[in-house]
Amino acid sequence: MSNVSGFGKRILVGRALSSEQLHETLLPKRIALPVFASDALSSNAYATQEILLTLAIGGAALYQYAPWVAALVVLVFFVVVASYRQNVHAYPSGGGDYEVVSTNLGPRAGVFVASALLVDYILTVAVSISSAVANIRSALPSMVGEHQVLWAVGLIVLIVLMNLRGVRESGSAFAVPVYGFILSIYGMVAFALFRILRGDTLSAESANWTVVAQGTFAGLALAYLVARAFSSGTTALTGIEAISNGVPAFKKPKSKNAATTLLMLGLIATSMFSLITWLAIYTGVKVTESNGDLLLPNGQQAYTDPQQQKTVMVQIAQAVFGDFHLGTFLVTATTALILALAANTAFNGFPVLGSILARDGYLPRQLHTRGDRLAFSNGILVLAGLAIFLVLVYKADVTALIQLYILGVFVSFTLSQFGMIRHWTRLLRESTESKDRARMFRSRIVNAVGFVMTGSVLIIVLATKFTHGAWIVCIAMPLLYLLMQSIHKHYEHVKLELAADESESVTLPSRVHAIVLVSKVHKPTLRAIAFARATRPSSLEAVTVDVEEGEADALTAEWERRGIPVPLKVLDSPYREVTRPILDYVRSLHRSSPRDLVIVYVPEYVVGRWWEQILHNQSALRLKARLLFVPGVMVCAVPWQLASSALVSDRPESVAVGAVRRGEPEADIQEAVVAAEYRPDADSAPRP
Repeated sequence: MSNVSGFGKRILVGRALSSEQLHETLLPKRIALPVFASDALSSNAYATQEILLTLAIGGAALYQYAPWVAALVVLVFFVVVASYRQNVHAYPSGGGDYEVVSTNLGPRAGVFVASALLVDYILTVAVSISSAVANIRSALPSMVGEHQVLWAVGLIVLIVLMNLRGVRESGSAFAVPVYGFILSIYGMVAFALFRILRGDTLSAESANWTVVAQGTFAGLALAYLVARAFSSGTTALTGIEAISNGVPAFKKPKSKNAATTLLMLGLIATSMFSLITWLAIYTGVKVTESNGDLLLPNGQQAYTDPQQQKTVMVQIAQAVFGDFHLGTFLVTATTALILALAANTAFNGFPVLGSILARDGYLPRQLHTRGDRLAFSNGILVLAGLAIFLVLVYKADVTALIQLYILGVFVSFTLSQFGMIRHWTRLLRESTESKDRARMFRSRIVNAVGFVMTGSVLIIVLATKFTHGAWIVCIAMPLLYLLMQSIHKHYEHVKLELAADESESVTLPSRVHAIVLVSKVHKPTLRAIAFARATRPSSLEAVTVDVEEGEADALTAEWERRGIPVPLKVLDSPYREVTRPILDYVRSLHRSSPRDLVIVYVPEYVVGRWWEQILHNQSALRLKARLLFVPGVMVCAVPWQLASSALVSDRPESVAVGAVRRGEPEADIQEAVVAAEYRPDADSAPRP
């Protein structure tokens, strides 16, 4: 089973890489862009749609505010990019917002930011994958049908397998779809401009449809709705922080390459977002949260199926390309791919952040270690499991999931910018060089502007999305924060309890009592006795439990017939239990002599097949688990390899004690037991 599973793992994940090969996984900028920026780039596929969906609540007339909302989103985007370029130079170790905030605002604030980022990474996977499935369904409804949840789960599993193969391999695989999406959007815009200059009319299928307003919006109500549209549009900013978390994955010079990649991301993402929003307004695209609010020119409801409404990207592509169906297919396919691969940003950010938190003792240690392919495999699997849970709960509904989105990332944006202000202020107090001070002062201004903007957006997002689902995130983040603090507290308690003082010395036990557990007189039992005798304890006895009538008498008779020079003690068990009588007996030995050491030898079979594990050793496992909690007691497992264990062994094993080797006749083992010298000395410490 082990060989089969190992072969399957190599097929799916690839050959294992040594730690010395870590430099081979570092990324150049052309690969780092699709790896770390796919989330921010993919947000263009639904950011415009979320703005229009929100404005449609007040009717299509409110679409006139869409360009202004989009312009404000672009402004915030560039401010955040400029701010994070400061971060990657100041803190290139990969801790990102967590390190910035922990260093400048304290570890508690850092852990809170980390909880916000972890929640945002999970939502990134769920939203991106669900949006990808929605786009596939818009273009190919017969293919997806009613199985959008199954499709979403399948895509997550596929991306997990890609990431388990390593950062560089996953980046190379994802580079083509990401660049394909960029080219398809710019190509669609170029084709649209060509048709417009030629005098063609570009009109979306919903251009002449009517949007039923859900009320009259003016004054404060209008301002609130526009603010809510802006908060939905800021989903375009998700993923910017991933580059600051992934600086260690860049080739040298790491900080410079990361900052350049951030600038490239800002230019590409904002231009695409602006052009998509322009095309959506120009072609007259209309989308609503409820199909009942979208009417045909004859007054009939446009859609009857809740999942039938086409996405903004699909409607734009159809309007631009018209009868050129290949163009529509390319845009739709690359959009679906980039949305699916956007989850890759989270699969690179979450495991790295989880590893840093585990290193600092805020998450389980298992998240800190790298897997065979030098990827943080445990973090990848944890993220996938949580994202699949959200997809199942929300049935891959983008509109429902998007309400939970963005809050966490703007919490980290805001606290990170405030932390950078403190960072530059501290350096300004320490520096005397006028040139350095001028540079630091400019950097502080950039981060101060970023703090004001991201803080304002955070307030808007919290105010406009709280009752629409963001309250769940407001509960999840503090709960995750408390969980991480509890884990850290546990690790600190363990560290203090295990710490050895300078004056600490190893105290030898007064005596060593050895107990060999016996069920039958067979090879494993004889080996355990030989092993126990070879350690020269102060006292040695064999112990069995009288469970079935007559078995103890037969065992005693066989014991005496063989002449085994170890006393056999029989424990009564009126309720036919095995574990409890042994535990009670061992505890009584410890209570009678607290300074003595009790060693319990447990003979075990070693089997190779999975189903044999179920048939053997369950009582031994239970007993060992219980004995571990008894103070002053050590447990020693003495294995006997059955023939099937050779299936999982790379080479013949020797578990010998003296002349006792696997495969020897039972008579030879019996001879070794009898011949072993046994001279217990009750008045002296055990010999080494």
